[in-house]
Amino acid sequence: MSLTLYSLPDRQLAPLLDAYRHARAARRVRTVFWAAIFLASIAVAAWWVRFDPLLLWEKIGAFTSYFGRLFTLDNGQPVWTDPADWFWGFGKWLRLIGETLLIAYTGTALGALFAFAICFSAASNLSGPMTRWAARRFLEFCRTVPTVVFALVFVLAFGLGPMAGLLALTVHTLGALGKLYTETVENIDMKPVEGLQSTGGGKIQTIAYAVLPQAWSGFATNTLLRMEINFREASVMGFVGAGGIGEQLLSSVRKFYYSDVSALLAMIIGTVFVLDMLTSRLLRFLNRVG
Repeated sequence: MSLTLYSLPDRQLAPLLDAYRHARAARRVRTVFWAAIFLASIAVAAWWVRFDPLLLWEKIGAFTSYFGRLFTLDNGQPVWTDPADWFWGFGKWLRLIGETLLIAYTGTALGALFAFAICFSAASNLSGPMTRWAARRFLEFCRTVPTVVFALVFVLAFGLGPMAGLLALTVHTLGALGKLYTETVENIDMKPVEGLQSTGGGKIQTIAYAVLPQAWSGFATNTLLRMEINFREASVMGFVGAGGIGEQLLSSVRKFYYSDVSALLAMIIGTVFVLDMLTSRLLRFLNRVG
């Protein structure tokens, strides 16, 4: 194209080159303008939340020294020199990790079931405007309220223990997976749906034979990802007495049991690694089967 452009006579070429230079200059101005807006918004947000770079620089030593204490035993030696002392409560902590996993698994399963039941009503390609509006507002409420807040409410209602954490995860998972399931349903190819409806198929038949074959892979992917997220959520909900490893972690932080904190964090991180590997393998298996 450039060879054709420069082969034009100068009288025709000059206006084209001027227009090109003006377009490039205007584009640079727009880029600089939006970059300045972006940087200014960051500066305003940092000022509003009282972010102080000087204070950060002055206190960074305390931050790093805290991590140093996390990996030091009571006798002053690094934690890896005596793993038995570091993981002295391994059996008890492992049971709490198991409880956290069960809370996450059950909350994910129940939330996924409820999300599956409501996502078709929230999808714009399968439901009417009023039904869709009501379903979407309900899902927004479920996922907007933080999980810890739900856990605190359920602790006040049902008492301390895993049940409060389970209910909190179920409600929040319903809202989060309901949104993801809805988007999956809205992105399907509508031709099979229209074909089945044209032959007199009802809503249940349409969902079973035209929607689910296209959407189940997305459902499985989002559900397994949510399981991993819910384990991390369940680890924190113990802070408000909703069961799991979080209560033990909070107790260790409050009592300045630094090596216990690092041991608990190591077990939580290790569990997340294992979950990630298992969910990846399961997804590959489901994709092969599908």
